[in-house]
Amino acid sequence: MKSLLATLALTTALTLPGLAMARPVTVTTTLNNYGGDGAYLAFYVTDPAGAYVGSLWMAGGKSKYYEHLSDWYRATAGDAAQINGITGASVGAGRTLEITLDLADALFDAGYTLHIDAAVEDMRDSPNEVAVPLTTDGSGTPVKGRRYIADFTYDM
Repeated sequence: MKSLLATLALTTALTLPGLAMARPVTVTTTLNNYGGDGAYLAFYVTDPAGAYVGSLWMAGGKSKYYEHLSDWYRATAGDAAQINGITGASVGAGRTLEITLDLADALFDAGYTLHIDAAVEDMRDSPNEVAVPLTTDGSGTPVKGRRYIADFTYDM
């Protein structure tokens, strides 16, 4: 019951801040051919002051690796309830992850930032691999990652 309430609270925080309407947003993340195991990816949002708002998606299901998603882990204190019900498999090198999320209209053009932390077993961690302001003008614009992510886009 507690994890259900946490999930509902998180969903409400990201889909209804300020009682705004939500819209479907498709995020597409293509990984480089880095020659290692599947990547763990944490997708999360921060507010205009840089404070953690909530987690959107976690690619990778083994919680023992979450600490390697260091910026996300620090923001959440590694609380698995932050991602309960929003996880999928890790993403292989050269593969593409495409997910559709409902995000509140109030997150766009208001200073919120979508972040992606990345980690691959036996390779360097990449906190803040991607950090992109959520703007309507940024929709469909590819953003390069720093290490493992070849490109990332969000489309509304």
